[in-house]
Amino acid sequence: MELVDICFNFTHKSFRKDEPEVIARAIRAGVTTMIVTGSSVAESARGLELVARYPEHLYATAGVHPHQARTWDPQSSAARLRELAEDPKVRAMGEMGLDYNRNYSNPVDQRRAFQEQLALAVELGLPAFLHQRDAHTDFLAMLSEFRTGLVGTVVHCFTGSASELEAYLELDCHIGITGWICDERRGTHLRGLVGCVPEDRLMIETDAPYLLPRDLEPRPRDRRNEPAFLPHVLHAVARYTGRPAEQVARQTTETARRFFRIGSVPGASRPDD
Repeated sequence: MELVDICFNFTHKSFRKDEPEVIARAIRAGVTTMIVTGSSVAESARGLELVARYPEHLYATAGVHPHQARTWDPQSSAARLRELAEDPKVRAMGEMGLDYNRNYSNPVDQRRAFQEQLALAVELGLPAFLHQRDAHTDFLAMLSEFRTGLVGTVVHCFTGSASELEAYLELDCHIGITGWICDERRGTHLRGLVGCVPEDRLMIETDAPYLLPRDLEPRPRDRRNEPAFLPHVLHAVARYTGRPAEQVARQTTETARRFFRIGSVPGASRPDD
């Protein structure tokens, strides 16, 4: 089964000690395509450097995470992201959005960075890779303003409520599911919701090195998540949707390839692929 990990934070320092082995383990596990997520202007550029080392298996997003919104420079950030997006390996803008859970950046800065990145995604004709935590009302209002101009959207690492899921599906958003669904403390509600996501709008992800599935055995000593563990998420999603793992693998892979315009799926190629 070939899988696509739609969120791999490969720029994280924990991967520098063994990055070739991380990629090799993923491929052996069937995770043949990984999307390297951009979290700041600098990290987006760094991500493209890593993608260039493993071009057969990696693609990228370019954006500023809400945690990093305080670094957004109205004079230069959008221009620099626009330059990075000229690279054919960039397949979406983001990770962008709002996060009021920790407020590493204040909400005003978050909303400014989010709005400008949404506008940039519309301008460039690239999908938006989205993050939302404890900010649903503002997030939904801002996304709704731009939705008709966006070629696609994915609410990655969805952990929200049934009403939030319904709102995102009404906006024709895709939904990304992580190992959060394996967490018996916080993720049990997702087990009843994942089956509500249409098959052609569901994708899976690790969000590595974060969100190591709590029921993974054996667990790595350093508790670092990595793309090789995506099949564990796949089997959890299959279990809670009541569908065969092979079917979920095929559908989520086709959906991800189409969303990020990655070859071999009709309508999936970016012009400069």
